[in-house]
Amino acid sequence: MGELSDQEPLLLRKENEFDYLNKTPLWVSSTKLILKVIMWVIFIAWATFIFLLPSKFMNDLQGKFIQATRGTIFGTTGSKFLIFSFPIFMIAFLAVIRLVLSGKDEPQVKKTAKCPSFRLWTFPVLVDGPFGVVTAAEMIGVTLFSVYIIWAVIMYSIRSVDRLSSLHVQDMKEKSAMLLELTGRRFGFIGLTCLASLFIPVARGSVLLRAIDIPFEHATRYHVWLGHTTMALFSLHGLFYVIGWAMRGCLVEELIQWKNVGVAHLPGVISLAAGLLMWVTSLPGVRRNNFELFFYTHQLYVVFVVFLALHVGDFIFMMAGAGIFLFMLDRFLRFFQSRKTVDILSATCFPCGTIELVLSKPANLHYNALGWMFLQIRELSWLQWHPFSVSSSPLDGKHHLAILIKVLGDWTEKLKGHILNLSVEQHEMEPLLQHNRILTASVEGPYGHESPYHLTYENLILVAGGIGISPFLAILSDILHRINNSRPCLPRNILIVWAIKNSDELPLLETIAMEAICPLYSDKLNLEIQTFVTRESQPSLEEGKRPKAMHTSISPGFSGCRMSSLIGTGNVVWSGLYVIVSTIGLVITVALLDILYINPYNVTYWWYKGLLLIGCMAASVVIFGGLVIALWHLWERKTSLKEEPEDSTKKVDNLQQNIEASLHKNLEEARSVNTIRYGERPDFQEIFGSHAKSWGSVDIGVIVCGPPTLQSSVAKECRRQNLQRRGHQAIFHFNSHSFDL
Repeated sequence: MGELSDQEPLLLRKENEFDYLNKTPLWVSSTKLILKVIMWVIFIAWATFIFLLPSKFMNDLQGKFIQATRGTIFGTTGSKFLIFSFPIFMIAFLAVIRLVLSGKDEPQVKKTAKCPSFRLWTFPVLVDGPFGVVTAAEMIGVTLFSVYIIWAVIMYSIRSVDRLSSLHVQDMKEKSAMLLELTGRRFGFIGLTCLASLFIPVARGSVLLRAIDIPFEHATRYHVWLGHTTMALFSLHGLFYVIGWAMRGCLVEELIQWKNVGVAHLPGVISLAAGLLMWVTSLPGVRRNNFELFFYTHQLYVVFVVFLALHVGDFIFMMAGAGIFLFMLDRFLRFFQSRKTVDILSATCFPCGTIELVLSKPANLHYNALGWMFLQIRELSWLQWHPFSVSSSPLDGKHHLAILIKVLGDWTEKLKGHILNLSVEQHEMEPLLQHNRILTASVEGPYGHESPYHLTYENLILVAGGIGISPFLAILSDILHRINNSRPCLPRNILIVWAIKNSDELPLLETIAMEAICPLYSDKLNLEIQTFVTRESQPSLEEGKRPKAMHTSISPGFSGCRMSSLIGTGNVVWSGLYVIVSTIGLVITVALLDILYINPYNVTYWWYKGLLLIGCMAASVVIFGGLVIALWHLWERKTSLKEEPEDSTKKVDNLQQNIEASLHKNLEEARSVNTIRYGERPDFQEIFGSHAKSWGSVDIGVIVCGPPTLQSSVAKECRRQNLQRRGHQAIFHFNSHSFDL
């Protein structure tokens, strides 16, 4: 193991061995840099404006801008659009251009600096508590956001007191009620600024997330944080108004009031009620014990958004319009992708209660080894969607993708039973009829990191708990393929730490044929696997004489149904056109509405104009976005027809034969690099410390996939090692690959 530690990084040992990586034209790299700078300038300017808006100076400046621009056909709504939504759309457009310029380049794998360095986004700061593991970069963001909330509350409170003083109200009861209402209004405004960002993290294929390389499983936690903050502010908004109205003795009248000009109260009550239902059922205790209740009540977001628009009208709603519109685009695209059924080429049930599904995909649907996907099987349920990490490398094959599923709940139990029943039927049927038994699924995804960061570390520690080994099988396969094909790849030292409850999970490691992927890989890669079987004190059989894993495997057949490439993280040109054309369509739709209806007929009802704006957003997504989707679909069909016909007919049998062969062939191979310890749990202090000494002064990428307790333990050790670092010692970079709702 120590022989490789002083050598140059694998595949980069020769000075000019990978000059093709630098073939990107200068004008392309320069343009990408300029676009990145412009995007950051726009974002910082927009964020600075939002931050300073509570001050009298910035508020007056906003008033002057609205006064100067409200004379257009769009009126005040157009002014609000330019201030709050236009910067977000501009960043999205620039992101599309930058992603198109990036194209399908190989990941930029560069030799790391001689001295390891800290990175804000991989340095864990908080490891325990309600937020989970929080990195330094996330901590800075949370701190700045908290400062904004506190600053806004203080400034708006001062302005409310000043305004109340200028009214010279003598009655103390009336004065208190007015102060409560003014304060409630300010909380509502702060809540709207949070709502502007709430939907962006859950737009899974958003070009904004792709541009900054934040995968949806990480962005989801930001949605959770923003959701709690937004609903807390909106709850205070409603509570302050309710108390003020109760003090005046007009609570019921105000709650059911629906103004035509001004804020309509009843739609606000309905919107808040829907938001509170979503909020309560999303709390950890409720969500984990009854996920379906959480999932179904979260569909009330439609009621929440629509009645919010009715509550505040079009121009106020436009403050949060960009984020909501980008989410609508993503949701509409996901709807089209998920309508298509996908052939399951192979289904294997392992004795440990794990299922492997291999799904058919088109060659032009690209993903990386850190991908996730959502799966629905209509034979089991038409409503349930479940997220799973990809267990195959994109280099394993152009036409299939694999996932591992742990049997833990009702849905997975039904899936296992369904596969076993199909297996029995398949063995009883005539050979010529076996492939008529088709097993299909619906898919959303795959999603994930825009760039495979696992290739950027020379030294990797992969920590898995149970089924958390799934993405690491994909990573290991990806690295082995790249080594064998001389493609960009930095890792040369890999340690896999795997904690499992029982030894019947060990055969999962045998699903990857390492020697077949990369012959003599041990000469090129320093691979070590440490497996900890926590609930068994000793092997059930003599060491080295475990029986071959008994499994049930079926090959339902191939009917030509592959995954759809209609996905936000798919072809960047089409996904970019989809966003740009739909946004332009929104502007055109609103302009036509203003020219032909609102302005000629002097429509002034706030709630009605809010409803019309929601209608314009939906119409632009369906009409303009639908047109792009239709052309995209035609392009996809034309591209898929170019694939070799025999590729479709032979792939099922070949794939099944490969699976059967590999499950038996890989047993000795997996044992040769796997050290199994029974009745023990990983001692991360000892493991990390010993490998830090062995590997020297280097950057060590740590990726963890498992339950929150495992993530916290690993993050805590990474932080401890980094804080106690002396001289030229290794730096541990924490990365989580876990999807926790």
